[in-house]
Amino acid sequence: MEIPSKLLEQTVSFFETLPGVGRKTALRYALEILKLPESDAVAFGNSIASLAKELTFCKTCHNVSDDHECQICKHPKRDRTTICVVEDLRDLLALESTSQYTGLYHVLGGVISPLDGVGPADLNIDSLMARAEQDEVKEIIFALPATMEGDTTNFFLFKKLSSLDITLTSLARGVAIGNELQYTDELTLGRSIVGRLPYESSFKSNH
Repeated sequence: MEIPSKLLEQTVSFFETLPGVGRKTALRYALEILKLPESDAVAFGNSIASLAKELTFCKTCHNVSDDHECQICKHPKRDRTTICVVEDLRDLLALESTSQYTGLYHVLGGVISPLDGVGPADLNIDSLMARAEQDEVKEIIFALPATMEGDTTNFFLFKKLSSLDITLTSLARGVAIGNELQYTDELTLGRSIVGRLPYESSFKSNH
């Protein structure tokens, strides 16, 4: 499909780089932007530029943030004795949407996957250990995907953390095997976080 404008072609090409966006969809997005008032189109472009230049990551939990500490970590009413370990921002948002969890988070930034070249050193594990060693932390919840890579990462963290005087739990298996948290409905996910189990017993029941 040849586009008779280099500027439009450039915009379409950028949209095409997004996951799940083919050329026809990318063209539709670009044409919708053309329909916007100029001020709205400029604001849209500026928001993307600001996202790239100004968005940062929380120094504590690695959540996205506008400042050195995210809104969740700063919130005075969050339970600071509990940390929920998630793979990425999408899983954090999925759990937040349930309104069933009031503790803090730790974003690993991925899961251990040798086939993809991702090892423990590539994840935010050292900072998790540093947080776990603080006296106020009493429980760490493993909320990683119910996949082979997620289970491998859970077990690695369990071995690292088991020497500490901390309760280690995991989501109840209302989340189907092979599912990622972001695709699990809010009711099921909410029940899974509320009905979490001691990790060691869930590990034994699955092996």
